[in-house]
Amino acid sequence: MDNQNVNVAALWSCASLTCLSLDAKRHSSHHINSASSSSSSSISSGSSSGNSNSHSSPTNNSDKGAANACESAACRKLRHIAHTPRGSCFMALLLLLLLALNFRHAHSCGPGRGLGRRRERNLYPLVLKQTVPNLSEYQSGASGPLEGPIQRDSPKFKDLVPNYNRDILFKDEEGTGADRVMSKRCKEKLNMLAYSVMNEWPSVRLLVTESWDEDHQHGQESLHYEGRAVTIATSDRDQTKYGILARLAVEAGFDWVSYVSRRHIYCSVKSDSSPSISHVHGCFTPESTAQLESGALKPLSELAIGDRVLSVNSNGLAVYSEVILFMDRNLEQMETFVQLHTDGGAVLTVTPAHLITVWQPEQQQLSYVFADRVEELNYVLVHDASGQLRPQRVHRVSSVRRKGVVAPLTREGTIVVNSVAASCYAVISSQSLAHWGLAPMRLLHTLQGWLPHKQQLRSTPKSPTPTSTSTSTAQQQNGLHWYASALYKVKDYVLPQSWRHE
Repeated sequence: MDNQNVNVAALWSCASLTCLSLDAKRHSSHHINSASSSSSSSISSGSSSGNSNSHSSPTNNSDKGAANACESAACRKLRHIAHTPRGSCFMALLLLLLLALNFRHAHSCGPGRGLGRRRERNLYPLVLKQTVPNLSEYQSGASGPLEGPIQRDSPKFKDLVPNYNRDILFKDEEGTGADRVMSKRCKEKLNMLAYSVMNEWPSVRLLVTESWDEDHQHGQESLHYEGRAVTIATSDRDQTKYGILARLAVEAGFDWVSYVSRRHIYCSVKSDSSPSISHVHGCFTPESTAQLESGALKPLSELAIGDRVLSVNSNGLAVYSEVILFMDRNLEQMETFVQLHTDGGAVLTVTPAHLITVWQPEQQQLSYVFADRVEELNYVLVHDASGQLRPQRVHRVSSVRRKGVVAPLTREGTIVVNSVAASCYAVISSQSLAHWGLAPMRLLHTLQGWLPHKQQLRSTPKSPTPTSTSTSTAQQQNGLHWYASALYKVKDYVLPQSWRHE
């Protein structure tokens, strides 16, 4: 907080000096003329008083006094300029521009070993030669069709990303780092699988024996050439674990998993450009609930535009805020979620790239952290029975596979879901920047409020008869909102990689 105040003070000083220098330049000629006339008067006066003593010290003192008077007059003039309406307006605009470039990241540490506790549910291992789903790998219901090999000099190579997850071992027989290279979707699913492996076997890590292949060591039709496939094992090479490992890969969200041999498991994913997958992983499950202003709990799948739900303001206080749109809503889409379990019994189920409100007791401040980077012993804000938002410790982090995604947006940019405070935004690490990015939608919603209501995702208006209530049921949105889609398309071009969830 101290560093932030110092930065703001420095920016204000910079803006002030810049503005003063620009305005002063406009008045410089006036000062010079005034100073010249004053100096001329002083010199003339000195000359007339005594020509014989023209080199004496009184004349020098007179010159110094005139210079000091000039400097004092110039300072007063500069201060006057700074408080003129034009100068103040210019400084305010410049300061806003500088502050807009000074957003801070949501600081956090990545998940480490020992994340979560041992799974308490029964897992059914795959058997040798079994595939999930039981389809051809290249069908649309699995990983989808081939798109062609990717070489280092291919235009598509820039779309592949390296994976430096410290909880994954990469065999890298080639010594080129190729086994770390993969598609973004493959990286996301592989990282989720690594967390599941640590939960299941605390002393074991995930081993990747093959990922992107540039040496053509696989069959002609292999997704390894596109960075969409990995062959995996466990670090202890215990083949009795591989059936469970394959099941964990299915739960982690791989689009096609095969227990191909006793030595390893094969997994693949859809293309990042596939229209059947969501590229915005910032949603809650449909059965998660939000609290209305009336105190009732409402599933997110039934939430509508106009509902006032419990949210968090910039000071960390509980307020009710209006739902203005749904950035994403698809009740049929299968997705992998992170589950955060608190000591008080609250459970939040959210996609990995969603921002969560985290309390930092050392700094006594709130920050926003990606859900998959929240660790055990971190504190999240929970709405308790007293009606207050209080920090509760996270005691377990796990992953689940669920159907349906819902992402409501409130005016505050925050929402309390299943009693846990969270952001409405995802994928970028700055809550402030994301909130600024959605400002046009808040303005548009305000303008629409002055017009007749449209019957789309609107709360049912109050009516004395059940007939009118049933006829005014909102037509529910299905898919990504057009404005959110546009923002996520441009983020890779305008934001540094460190600000994005990769």
